[in-house]
Amino acid sequence: MDTIFHTEPFWPMVVVRLALAIVFFAHSMQQLRGGAGKTIGAWQERYAIPKPIGALGIFTEFFGSFAMVLGLLARPFALGLAIFMFVAMWKAHWRHGFFLAHRGGEGNGIEFCLVLFLMALAVLIGGAGALSLDLKLGE
Repeated sequence: MDTIFHTEPFWPMVVVRLALAIVFFAHSMQQLRGGAGKTIGAWQERYAIPKPIGALGIFTEFFGSFAMVLGLLARPFALGLAIFMFVAMWKAHWRHGFFLAHRGGEGNGIEFCLVLFLMALAVLIGGAGALSLDLKLGE
């Protein structure tokens, strides 16, 4: 349990956690508002992602955003978010190159997904940091 909760009171991790929380909460709400079943179905049709895996992805995004705000179980959720972003890069964005901005209808490259992947990886390695429940539980 120590490896899950142990973290140092490092303030920059708060910034990384909160940035991840904002982006993943907004993205998960967009998918839930459009209909999780519809989103998961589209992932299955376009990218051959099985429906249970798609549901796990939305679950990880939604609850991971709250985990990042609270700094609770930040490492396990960071792992889930990193995997989610790796799959997004691999299945949806890689064929469009690196850069995010393209002409309309061309799709987006891996640029933004890569940043989110690396931020999640930073939380996975460094822990939740200061102002986190993990810090309190790890004492």
